[in-house]
Amino acid sequence: MIGYEQAIEIKMQRLFRTLSEKDKRRYAGIEATKLGHGGIDYISKLFDIDPKTVRRGLQELDFADDPASERVRKKGGGRKPAIEQQPQLLVNFLALLAEFTAGDPMREGVLWTNLSRCEISRRLREMGTPASRHTVRKLLRKHGLGQRKARKKKSMGAHPDRNAQFENIARLKAEYLAAGEPVISIDTKKKELIGDFAREGHTHTQAPVETLDHDFPSAGQGKLIPHGIYDVARNEGTIHLNTSHDTSELCCDSIALWWQRQGREHYPHAKRLLILCDGGGSNAANRHVFKEAVQALAECLGLEIRIAHYPPYCSKHNPIEHRLFPHITRACQGVVFHTLDIARQFMEKAKTTTGLKVTVDILTGIYETGKKCAADFIQNMRIVFDDFLPRWNYRALPQNR
Repeated sequence: MIGYEQAIEIKMQRLFRTLSEKDKRRYAGIEATKLGHGGIDYISKLFDIDPKTVRRGLQELDFADDPASERVRKKGGGRKPAIEQQPQLLVNFLALLAEFTAGDPMREGVLWTNLSRCEISRRLREMGTPASRHTVRKLLRKHGLGQRKARKKKSMGAHPDRNAQFENIARLKAEYLAAGEPVISIDTKKKELIGDFAREGHTHTQAPVETLDHDFPSAGQGKLIPHGIYDVARNEGTIHLNTSHDTSELCCDSIALWWQRQGREHYPHAKRLLILCDGGGSNAANRHVFKEAVQALAECLGLEIRIAHYPPYCSKHNPIEHRLFPHITRACQGVVFHTLDIARQFMEKAKTTTGLKVTVDILTGIYETGKKCAADFIQNMRIVFDDFLPRWNYRALPQNR
């Protein structure tokens, strides 16, 4: 099913093909004028004509009353295409393409060239068959070579219980939401260096922004660790910033702070909490340290905490990954995190048209790495594993349950 914009483009192309040569130029000029800046390049690609033709159409519109402009050239008249003028051009182009084109031996027809259109045009001129970038673009399109960007679509693996766990998470989420119980999605966002370091993106400034030419951590003020919590029902995000280490203790302290400042107010009658997370990092599914921290969290909050891990290689399906983190990234693009407060100010500005609200707090605790769970934790733990996929689904019960 094609989109609305694509359908409009198809209709424009159909109309364009029915016009005379002069009317094609004028029509292209009118459509380019509507689009404003960049319209000439867009229309020339849409109608597969040279940008000079569009500009000529714009000029003809200014002199539409000139009687001499009413002449219509016969079909097939005018200067012949470069390929017809220079039969050797196609031969040289294919020879150049064969030399600078790589492919995928596993998939026939998947080809790419590392030469730009300007570079191909220059090399063809050196071979005695000059061709403009527009002509090169036509030749590339004719042979099925288009400008494309690599897309991260191939999964690194697929667990046999992948679909079953997705169905289980969907069932749990629907059950908790229907009962008015909180459902949160958690994860740690990409860590950032604090200091005079460049970051991806652009900003509008009155003066040039200069940063260090090397990203040496020793030249900064530490590493920013943003732990995120996304409230699925309320479309609200919370980021807790820390400069220590990304540990299970930090993860649970972040959840505890969220409950004290937001969760308790929004869910005053809640007895249970569902946490959706991936299976690695500070909330790894195979680490007893995380389970011990969750058990302590359940005792602290007085809630039954249910954990549902996403299967391996499926962390991108965690709601926080597409409901909160991309908007945080957009709000902070190009901003230099000189201090923790600057990062906080810009992260709080993240918003969406669907009403996303973001709160940012700072966790000042110091968290040590390499900690192990208590020696008697496994024998005394109050963790109840589900009968269905127990590795990914379990509950931590408070003392009074």
